[in-house]
Amino acid sequence: MNVTKDIQYVGVNDHKIDLFEGQYAVPNGMTYNSYVIVDDKIAVMDTVDIKFKDEWLANIAAVLGDRKPDYLIIQHMEPDHSANIKNFLEIYPDTTVVGNAKTFAMMNQFFQLDASVKRLTVTDKGTLELGKHVLTFLFAPMVHWPEVMVTYDSADKALFSADAFGKFGALDVEEDWDDEARRYFIGIVGKYGMQVQKLLQAAAALDIEIICPLHGPVLTENLNHYIEKYDIWSSYRPEREGIMIAYASIYGNTKQAAELLAAKLEEKGSKVVLADLAREDMAKCVADAFQYDTLVLASVTYNGDIFPVMKTFIHGLTERSYQNRKVAFIENGTWAPTAKKTMEGLLAKSKNITFAEQVVTIRSAVNAGVQESIEKLAEELCAK
Repeated sequence: MNVTKDIQYVGVNDHKIDLFEGQYAVPNGMTYNSYVIVDDKIAVMDTVDIKFKDEWLANIAAVLGDRKPDYLIIQHMEPDHSANIKNFLEIYPDTTVVGNAKTFAMMNQFFQLDASVKRLTVTDKGTLELGKHVLTFLFAPMVHWPEVMVTYDSADKALFSADAFGKFGALDVEEDWDDEARRYFIGIVGKYGMQVQKLLQAAAALDIEIICPLHGPVLTENLNHYIEKYDIWSSYRPEREGIMIAYASIYGNTKQAAELLAAKLEEKGSKVVLADLAREDMAKCVADAFQYDTLVLASVTYNGDIFPVMKTFIHGLTERSYQNRKVAFIENGTWAPTAKKTMEGLLAKSKNITFAEQVVTIRSAVNAGVQESIEKLAEELCAK
C-alpha cells in the first residue's frame, strides 16, 4: 500500500488474536503497522508481531526489490512492534538499527544481538537524513513505555506516531474509529495523560498532513478530529453530556433500580448508557465512563464490601486517573448496606469529582421509597 510516493505500508493484519495484551477483546482483530521510506537511503519503521515474521519480511522484499535497507528505526520496544528485530537482521545484516539509549537498553533485554550489529543512538530532536526525507525524532516517554519516540518526516509531512493515534481492529474491517480508538487509548495509554499532552504540544509545532500509527489506519483526512479526541482523552475531559449507569447485581434488584433510573433519565431527555459490569466488556465500560460527564455506580453490598466486578471497574477508572466528573450512588444491602461508603472511598483520591447529594439505598428489593429516591436522583442529575 502506498502511503505516499516514497512511504510504503508493509504491515500485517492479525485475525488469529482474541485478546490483545492478554486482556482486551478484539473481535475484529488487530493490525501491526510497519512502513518503508524509500529515498537515497532506505529506512524501515518498526517490525511486527513475531507470528507474522514471514509475511512482514515478504512485504518488505516486495517493496525493496534488489535494494537493501540502510536503517531499521525502532520507535517502541513492546514485542508487537519489536519482536522481529533479530529476524530482520539475519536477512539484512548490514542494516543500522536506530533507537535511543533506552531503546537499546531494552533491546539487550529482549535479544542477544551480536556485537557486530550496527547501532545509531539518537537524541531528542535529533535528525537523520535519507535524502530529501529528513527524519526528526521526538522523544515521547511513557506514551506508554519509557523508550517511546515518534518520528517526523518533513518531506511528506508525515508523523510516525508509535502507539499514539492507534486503535483496535484489523485494516480489512470497516468500523468506527472513535469507539475502538477510545477503548484502546483509555485502556492502554489512559494513565499517561500528562505525557500525551506533552507530545501533543510538541506535535503542534509540526506541519502534519499524515499520521502513521503502529496500530490502526493511516490518518490522512480531518486530522483535527483525531488530535482533538486525543486532547480530550489525555486531559480527562468528558467528550459529551450523558449519564453512564454501571451496575453489579446478584438477584436482579439492583439491576431493576438501575433500569428504573435509566428510564427516568431518558424521560427527562438525558443520554443514558446502561452497563451490566458482570456481562459486558470491562474495557468498553471503562472507556464509556470516560466518555460521559456523569457516572452512576450501582452495587450490592458483598462480604462487607462491594461486588467484585464493581471493584474491578472502579479500579479501572482510578488507575487511569478518572476525574472531572459527577458521580452518584445506588447501594443495596439486606442487613447492612455499605456499598456507597466503599465506592466513594475508592474514588477518594480522584480529582475534581462531585458526588450527588441524593443516594439511593435499597434494602433487598425496590419499593415505593426506593422509587421516590430514584426520582429525586434523576431530578438532581438532570438539573443544570
